[in-house]
Amino acid sequence: MRRFSRVRLAAVGSVLACLLALAPVLPASATSTSNSHPNTYLALGDSVPFGYNPVLLQKLLQSGGTPVNPSAFVGYPQLAANLFRPKLKVFNASCPGETSGSLINMTARDNGCQSYRQLIGALHVSYRGSQLQYAESYLTANPRTKLVSLMIGANDLFLLQDSCAQAADVDGCILAGLPGLLSTLRANLKTIYKGLRATGFKGDFLAVTYYSTNYRDPVVTGAVGAVDLVLAGVTLAFRGKVADGFGAFARAAAPFGGDTCATGLLIHLPSGACDVHPTRAGAALLASAVHAAEGR
Repeated sequence: MRRFSRVRLAAVGSVLACLLALAPVLPASATSTSNSHPNTYLALGDSVPFGYNPVLLQKLLQSGGTPVNPSAFVGYPQLAANLFRPKLKVFNASCPGETSGSLINMTARDNGCQSYRQLIGALHVSYRGSQLQYAESYLTANPRTKLVSLMIGANDLFLLQDSCAQAADVDGCILAGLPGLLSTLRANLKTIYKGLRATGFKGDFLAVTYYSTNYRDPVVTGAVGAVDLVLAGVTLAFRGKVADGFGAFARAAAPFGGDTCATGLLIHLPSGACDVHPTRAGAALLASAVHAAEGR
């Protein structure tokens, strides 16, 4: 994940506001057809569930080089697993920089996942193909897995931003590309869930929604909200559930005027600014949302 540029997204806010206003209200959860094993949890997604921390990574590279031990990075899946009784065993296949397309096909454009795998070190679990291929293989062997969580889509937005960086009309470029992005995200999510269900998996799908890095900024918040609506909507259509990361962070940021950076939930950089990735406290908040949504 990377930070959105206000200049590049300045014209998007009003359009997204209309989009969000017209979107149907989504319930927090839906009934699943769970027939699950009580002790296993498969986590899918990008750098947030991975537990990526750029400051920690830099320190590890300076002290020990590569490969970097992935156990140094603790994301919300591991913290959520510890909240269940009995505790769940996590298989975290997430990859920093993964997009909804590259999760399906590793030759699709990503935002750094393949570079991370090749240059930095291993993921939390080892696999050669795409994240979806690993997930399908895992669920084929473990169809009674209790829970599969998914957090994906932010890097799709960042790639759209990058593609419009040199356009004569940057705002117009992003506005023109946004409907297609959301349509592609929707189609990719359907492909992912269909592939996972085809393995015989009967447990719960759980989408984890993204938080805004600044709830005072309607542009950033609206963009994140648009992705969250698609992620939540498709998940519910597949009889899954939704962990409200967006709402959890919003409530935490409210006493700070909506400034997520001021909450201590985002990693502080040496420059004094905040990175987009959550701190241990931020990951714990997402973990609590996962546990609350799963409900058992």
